[in-house]
Amino acid sequence: MLRIAVPNKGSLSGPATAMLHEAGYRQRKESKELVLVDSANDVEFFYLRPRDIAIYVSSGKLDIGITGRDLLLDSGANAEEILQLGFARSTFRYAARPGTATQVADLGGMTVATSYEGVVAKHLADSGVDASVVHLDGAVETAIQLGVAQVIADVVETGTSLRNAGLEAFGEPIMESEAVVVRRTGADPAEPKVQQFLRRLQGVLVARRYVMMDYDIRVEQVEKAVALTPGLESPTVSPLHHEGWVAVRAMVPTADAQQIMDQLYDLGARAILTTGIHAARL
Repeated sequence: MLRIAVPNKGSLSGPATAMLHEAGYRQRKESKELVLVDSANDVEFFYLRPRDIAIYVSSGKLDIGITGRDLLLDSGANAEEILQLGFARSTFRYAARPGTATQVADLGGMTVATSYEGVVAKHLADSGVDASVVHLDGAVETAIQLGVAQVIADVVETGTSLRNAGLEAFGEPIMESEAVVVRRTGADPAEPKVQQFLRRLQGVLVARRYVMMDYDIRVEQVEKAVALTPGLESPTVSPLHHEGWVAVRAMVPTADAQQIMDQLYDLGARAILTTGIHAARL
């Protein structure tokens, strides 16, 4: 039975549970449930603190887990990411009062407060900067006001919290993070149960990015039309009962669907329809 760690709370939890549900796995109905066995899929889910997941996976007690790239790297665990999941994206940056610093090289001799001590210490070392790192749990914006540090390193989304604290981000991002699937470093990459799990999640990612588009078009416009809708390998083109017309079906990126429909209409296509994709295997 495949043993999988799932975030039990925070910004990772809801989207991870939704993705697993879309992939056909049972998920817990009560937040108090810590373990759930999905016998039909031969999987056992363990709901854990996102920060601890990489450590459990690296120990070999669990086969794989879903966590954030930032949490994986900060843990120092002997684990690696094997699939990017596209949600819980964030940017990790340094911030300080205006005029304090403009780049990481300016931080020599300063103190940096952060909840991600491992990530920051490594970034400073890799940048050749000798600075101190203070670990704080939770919000770190007040560390500068209270004199604990001159600089903070934290997740930056809109920057509103920083501005409210009189701070501004500077320099290049420390890292870009998102939800990822992790496994123990050195684990068998071809393990069948793990590969099946990854294919299911990849199918969800494809289904979210694409829609199926159908339309009718005259034969003489087919080449121009399929240039707009090439599909993944090639579109399906079928003759219609009405002579001189064909029906075309192809997967197109959801983000481009409306623009493509406009262009097809201008080519003379009619009965242009899009249909959501609920599951996929490529």
